[in-house]
Amino acid sequence: MTSEILRCLCASGQLGHGIPRPAFERGIALNPHFIGADCGSTDIGPYYLGAGKCDGHADVIRRDLEMVLLAGRKLNVPVILGSAGSAGGEPHLQLTLDVLYEIAARHRLSFRLAVIHAEVDKGYVLEKIAAGKSRPCGPLHELTPDGVERATRIVGQMGMEPFLRALDAGADVIVAGRACDAAVFAAYPVWKGRDKGLAMHMGKIIECSSLSAEPGGRDAIMASLDATGFTLESMNPARRCTPYSVAAHSLYEQPDPFEVVEPGGRLDMTRSVYTPVDERRTRVTGSVWETNPVYTIKLEGVERVGYRYFSLGAMRCPVATRQTRAILDHVEKMVGELLVSDFDPKDYRLKFRAYGVDGAMGAGETEAANPLEVMVVTDVIGRTPEIAQAVCSVARYNLLHYFYDGIKATGGNLAVPFVPADVSGGEAYEFSIYHLVEVDDPCELFPMDVIQIKEGRPHD
Repeated sequence: MTSEILRCLCASGQLGHGIPRPAFERGIALNPHFIGADCGSTDIGPYYLGAGKCDGHADVIRRDLEMVLLAGRKLNVPVILGSAGSAGGEPHLQLTLDVLYEIAARHRLSFRLAVIHAEVDKGYVLEKIAAGKSRPCGPLHELTPDGVERATRIVGQMGMEPFLRALDAGADVIVAGRACDAAVFAAYPVWKGRDKGLAMHMGKIIECSSLSAEPGGRDAIMASLDATGFTLESMNPARRCTPYSVAAHSLYEQPDPFEVVEPGGRLDMTRSVYTPVDERRTRVTGSVWETNPVYTIKLEGVERVGYRYFSLGAMRCPVATRQTRAILDHVEKMVGELLVSDFDPKDYRLKFRAYGVDGAMGAGETEAANPLEVMVVTDVIGRTPEIAQAVCSVARYNLLHYFYDGIKATGGNLAVPFVPADVSGGEAYEFSIYHLVEVDDPCELFPMDVIQIKEGRPHD
C-alpha cells in the first residue's frame, strides 16, 4: 500500500475567495485521492475571530464549497476542510455547515460528515495556567487569568490527529475549526502510512495552492506523494513549479527557511532536496519530522478594544510630502489638546498611517523617501462609536487645514476621495492570546461530531 502514489489536490489557498474553475477541473480529471482546502488564517487579523464573521462573501463561499463538495462526492474521495469560516470558532464553523447543508439538500447528497470543533472553554485555559502548563508562543507576555477572562473568543489550532480520528470514523467530508494549515493536507497521507516529514512538508507547500509556482497564483495544485518524496504540479498550465519557486516558499510566514514548528513537533528541511522533473514540475525529498517530547497546542484569542472610525486623504503638495511625519505628529498633538476637556485620553487611540512614507512599516521603516503623493489614513479606536467618530472628525479637519511650514495657500491639504469622510469600521479587536498549552491528548481540545447525511438531510 505504501508504494502507491497518492494524488493530493489542494483546491484553494483560502476557500471562499474564488476557486479558478479550469485549473480545479484539470485536477479533478486526474482522480485525486482526496481534495483539501484551507479556509482561514490569522493573516486576516483579529476582527473575524472576535466578531464571529467570515472573511468572504456568502455567495462566493457557497460557490467554492459547492465545487469542492460535488467533486468529492463524484469521485467518492474525502473532502477535508480546515479553519472553517476564516477563524475556526463556533460561529464560523456553523456558518460553513449551514452552507454545506444547503448544498447537500439541493443536490440530495449522501455522505458521512465529521465536524471537529476548535473553540476553547475559558475554564480549560485557566486550569492550564494554574497547572503551569502554558507559555507564550514567541516573545510575548505570560498568559494570565485576567487576560483569559477578557478574551472575546479563544480557539485552539489542531494538528493532524483530530483529522486522523475523523478518517478512522469513516468520514467522507471533514469540516474542522481552527487547524494547522499543513495538517489539513498531511493527515490523509499519514493515515495511509506515508512518511510524516514528507507529508507535512507537502502540506505546508500546497496549502497555499499555486503560490509556490512561477508566476504564483490561486489555482489548484496537485502533489503526487510516494514513499520517498513528492512531486508538485500547478493545475494551471501557465504556472511552473520550479526548484527555486518551491524552495523559496519555505520562507512563507516563516522566520527560518529550514524549520517549521507545528503541533506536536518540527519539520526539519535542512536536508530537503528540490529536483526539477521537467519545466513545470519539481520533486521534493529528504524532509524529516521530529516529534516533541511534550505535545503543545497553540491558542489564539482576541479581546475587543473599542470601536473604529477611519478617514482617507491624499497629500500631493511637495512642500507637505517632504515633512509628512512632522505634520502628522503636530496634528496629533493638536487633537489631544483640543479634546482634553471632552474625552479622557485613555478613551481613544489616534494613529495616522502615511502610505508612501512609512504606512506599512511604521517606526521600523529604514528607507527615506521623497514621495510624489502620500495617502494618509486617520485611524481612531474609541471606547464607544461616538468617541471614535468625534476624534476621527476632529483629526481629519485639523489635518485638512493644518498650516505647515512653507505652505503656499490656505486651501485644504487633503484630497478626500469619499463622502462621508469618516467611515465606521465597527468593533475593533486585538490578539491578546497567542500562547501554547501542554496537552495529554492531541484531540482533547477538539470534540468531534459524526453526522450521516442521507439525500441531503442529517440523520442520527
